[in-house]
Amino acid sequence: MPTSSSPEFEAECIRRILAGEKQLFHELIRPCERSIFFLLLSLLGNETDAEDAAQETVIKVYQNLRLFRGESQFRTWVLSIARNEGLGRLRKLRTLREDSLEADTDEVTGDYTPAILTSWREVPLQALERQELAALLREAIQKLPAIYRNVIMLRDIEEMDVRATAQALGITEGSVKVRLHRARAMLQKELAPKLKGYAPERKRSFFGWGS
Repeated sequence: MPTSSSPEFEAECIRRILAGEKQLFHELIRPCERSIFFLLLSLLGNETDAEDAAQETVIKVYQNLRLFRGESQFRTWVLSIARNEGLGRLRKLRTLREDSLEADTDEVTGDYTPAILTSWREVPLQALERQELAALLREAIQKLPAIYRNVIMLRDIEEMDVRATAQALGITEGSVKVRLHRARAMLQKELAPKLKGYAPERKRSFFGWGS
């Protein structure tokens, strides 16, 4: 089996899981853990709810694994399930009466349940060099409206491309670009006064957004 989280690795891993090697599910889902958590954090606004929803998402991914057809990236498919889980929880909190967007679940034979994975909150923000800058950015991102917070989490923190971000969030690629531009502008306005004590090169790096 390929050793990286490539489409070949994912396809082979899924085939073997469905054939009965259920313990491989942890290897399959591990590369998605961070993205699941940060997407749900951006939707739900607090780590406790995001962690709980992340675990539920993992279970739903396992239950629906045979429905994955490889028409999109595996991570994109997983994040669409996470997004639906988060939106479903928000609707319940707001007592909105809408058709559920949560992923369908199927009956699973046997009593296997995916084990609790790594602590979602302990994954570092690898894109930032210093812990204090990471804390500032996390706080600023949480202040963004949800539609901008979701996009910047996936594009700038998780480094997903425009197409995958659009698919995960159920919006157009054009909307991703517009929202990302606005989110970056709002973050820069929020963070610039707080970065006055940092060296100029660190400021440039901090606001050196990708395309």
